This record gives sequence, structure tokens and C-alpha cells, in this order.
Amino acid sequence: MAEPHVPQAKPFTVEEGHRRVRSFVLRQGRFTAAQQRAFEEQWPRYGLDYTGAIRDFDAAFGRDAPRVLEIGFGNGEALRFAGLNDPARDHIGIEVHAPGVGRLLNALAADGIDNVRVYHHDAVEVLMHEIADGTLDEVRIYFPDPWHKARHHKRRLVQPEFAALLVRKLEAGGLLHLATDWQAYAEHMWDVLDTTPGLSNRAGPRGHVERPAWRPQTHFESRGLRLGHGVSDLLYERTG
Repeated sequence: MAEPHVPQAKPFTVEEGHRRVRSFVLRQGRFTAAQQRAFEEQWPRYGLDYTGAIRDFDAAFGRDAPRVLEIGFGNGEALRFAGLNDPARDHIGIEVHAPGVGRLLNALAADGIDNVRVYHHDAVEVLMHEIADGTLDEVRIYFPDPWHKARHHKRRLVQPEFAALLVRKLEAGGLLHLATDWQAYAEHMWDVLDTTPGLSNRAGPRGHVERPAWRPQTHFESRGLRLGHGVSDLLYERTG
């Protein structure tokens, strides 16, 4: 097993023409002693070490159940909520920010949650190499970095190549759920996803829905609402 007490996420990229898009920019932040202990004590129970090979999730969870993937779970509020309130499905989280991973590990242990597992690694690499095609019941991407400056738009996670990768990993009828509090990023998501083969917007072209009951209003979202940011939830279904 890799040494979880030295958490080092590494970026991975997807080719897009002549440039490379990676799924994150690493911002490690302050790593507390409690978060350090979480990696040391809870990682063997909840952590998934990246191996570069297709993962046997039945073995990881000890059962065969529908699987939900959350990309970039931050401090883990939504993932923790999902584990508690959706026990019939298994939940996989990917996050590169070590303090957020440590915080979630402590919360999972405190709650005694058994249907959540986490990666501290780049999402693109996990999707490409550890998750078999057509096996995810749902993918969730909540409040990804909007990279609001025009010169940074190429860094946004939701790009055509990444969308096509998500379609491959979803099972037929599977759901892609995104949320953002930046209208310009919602517009960008529609531009990409409404034209991605294999995806159908449940609300119609350039449509969004009210926050579903399965997505809690997080601290991050509440702050955005106080600043006057409208929140858009986009639901796409894999067709065919």
C-alpha cells in the first residue's frame, strides 16, 4: 500500500489537439495534525490507492451495488450526505486537496459509514485506468473551478474530451449531475454537454433544474448565494 501519511496527488492530462488539459491545479492548503492522523488511521478502511488497473469495486466495498462517482468532493459534505442517505448505492469520491480528504476521512469514521471510498488522485487518470466502461450509475461534479477569466477557460474541467470520457464510464440510462454558481460556466457546460454524443439534457437544451433532494446545500454554495450567485443544476442522461 502507498504511504497515505505523505499524500501527494499527481496531475494527469487528456490530449486536446495540441494542448493538454488536466483535471486540477493543486492547491494543498494547510494540513492539520488531525487530518494527518486521518490518513494514517482511516485510509486503510476508506482509501483507494491508485494502481493504474481496473478496480474490483465489489471487493473494495464487499458487495455488488450501483456505483456513484463524485469528482472533486472538496471537504466531502455532499459525499458524506450521500453515504448516509443513499445506503443502497456505493459512493466513490476523488479529490486532490489533501486537507479535504483528511476531513472527510474523519467524518466517515465518526459516522461509521461503510458505503464510501475515496481516491486522493487525479480524476482523469482514475477514470481512464481504474473504472471500467459502462459501470457507473451516476457521476457528480459539484462546483468545479469556473476559471472565470477568458484566458483560463481552457483549464475548465468540462471539455469535450472529458465529457466523452464520462459518457464511456456511465451505464445506459446513467446520470451526469453538475452544479455551478457561475452563469458563464453553466453556459460553457451547455455548449459542451448539449452537443456531446450519448448525452441528453433532462431539462431540454440549455435547461437546468432546481436543486435535487439528493444534493445538500453545502457551505460553499451558501457562501455563493450570499454573494448573489445563482446556482444551476444540470442533469444529463446517457442514452443508448
